[in-house]
This record gives sequence, C-alpha cells and structure tokens, in this order.
Amino acid sequence: MHVPVLLKETIENLNPQEGETLVDGTVGLGGHARALGEHLGQTGKLIGIDQDEKTLKQAEENLSGLPCQVILAKGNFRNIKSILSGLEIGEVDSVLLDIGFSSEQLQNSGRGFSFQTNEPLLMTLSTDPKDAPFTAREIINDWDENNIADIIFAYGEETFSRQIAEAIVKARREKKIETTGELVEIIRQAVPSWYTKKRLHFATKTFQALRIATNDELGALKQGLEQAFESLKPGGRLGVISFHSLEARIIKNFMKGITGSGQGEMVIKKAIKPTREEIIANPRARSAQLRIIKKLKISN
Repeated sequence: MHVPVLLKETIENLNPQEGETLVDGTVGLGGHARALGEHLGQTGKLIGIDQDEKTLKQAEENLSGLPCQVILAKGNFRNIKSILSGLEIGEVDSVLLDIGFSSEQLQNSGRGFSFQTNEPLLMTLSTDPKDAPFTAREIINDWDENNIADIIFAYGEETFSRQIAEAIVKARREKKIETTGELVEIIRQAVPSWYTKKRLHFATKTFQALRIATNDELGALKQGLEQAFESLKPGGRLGVISFHSLEARIIKNFMKGITGSGQGEMVIKKAIKPTREEIIANPRARSAQLRIIKKLKISN
C-alpha cells in the first residue's frame, strides 16, 4: 500500500479551505489528494492529474466518497495550464506536486522501473511506450558510449558511470539488452565488488538516470513549476515534494527566483523533512523534502 509522505505537514502548510479548487498534479493512487480533498467541502473542487492510465483508474476508486467534486485528467503536470484550460478551469487556490514514484508504480508497472523485478527495459511513464519519444531500451542499445555515460553521471550522480557505459556497449555487441535483469547483471560486473555490498543497491543510480532521461523528468519539472505557479490565484500556494538532489536543486532555485522577483514568498523558510518516526514507519520517506511558496498579488 502506498503511504503518502509528509502528509500532515503538506495539509498544514497548503492549508486547503472549504470551497477552494486544489490541483494534485501527480495524483498517483490519491493518498495526498484524499486527505486534502476532505478539507474542500461540498463546494470545493479537486483536480487530479496523472500520466498513467492504470494509476488514474485506481485513484478514481480511492477518491470515491469525498465531499468535494473530483475531476481526474490524464496528462503530464508539465502541461497543467492546458489541462486546466481544457476543463474550463482558470486560476486555482493550490497545487501539489509529489515528484516521487509510488511503490506500486516501481514494482508492478511491467515497464522496468525497478531493478528488483525482471521486466522489459522500457521505463516510460506513459502506459503505452509508443506514446514516448524513446524507451530506456533504445538508450541502452542505440546511444553511443559517451552519451550513456554522461546520462548516468549527470542524472544518477553515479561514480562508476564510465565503467558501466563501457560494459553496456560491450554486452550489446553480443546481443541486444532487453530486460532489467540483464542490465542489472551488466552493472554488477562493471562495478567493484565492494560497491555491490553497500546499503544502496548498486543499480539504483543507473536506473534513476535512465528513468529521468527517458521521461525528460527534469525538463518536465522546470516547465511544471512555472505552469503551476502561473495557474495560482494571488494568495494561492504551490507545494512540491522532491526525493533527490537534482529535483531539490531545481525547485529551490525556482522558488528563490520567484521570491527574489517579489512574485511570491516562502510559506516555510526551509524545506520540511520527515520526522524520525515517519522514516521508521515508511523508510521510503527518508529523502523527501517539502517546499511551499505563496503567490503574491503584484501591484501595477
């Protein structure tokens, strides 16, 4: 079961009120959305956006019975303005973006997000890989060694990126690399043996890098932050939960630019991190950070 991280802190600082319109741009299975929707009352509106059709169907079940109106839309939060426009919704009171992946998405997608299950090497957020510009399989089998190494280093911050890229290219000369299991074994042989015994799985950073590259996640985050903030009413709040340093840096710099220009102010000065109790109950929460900014009314 997916456990929403920093839930109490998100509700307290987004502060949803009866009659407001709230957007969960990464609704997933609806954990955050359900708790936030309880505060919107019968006149409120909850809009949930997700790229994964299967996830949206599960969210629909999980959000049934809320007092507010619930509208679910398939799409990427990077296009939040056009999605809202299509629903004939203008400015909203608050937006939440949880940039993490649920355990369900990672382990049961059938698209190769997890190194713990042997699945086709796709890693596309879209349910149908044909909707994506390319898949992780194409990166691994078709891109040149330097490009693969650069991606693994830049997006995964992997120390052994060059060795892993070299091993991938060597292996694909023998046969195409089709599954996550094959890729994990190539990584295992490419890194030092001591590296395979660390607490963090030796394939974690490479898989993260491939997923980010396949889905242009950092580009989507930059675009989504801008669109989400533009969609807010004056006084509206944007909350973002991130899980790794690349995301956190983009969010921090975006919010710094907004406050510096006088368009917004931080609701919380520093990122909120999980309590020790939450990390014990949900180890997945350990790297989470919540940042919230409020849109100010700009006088002419």
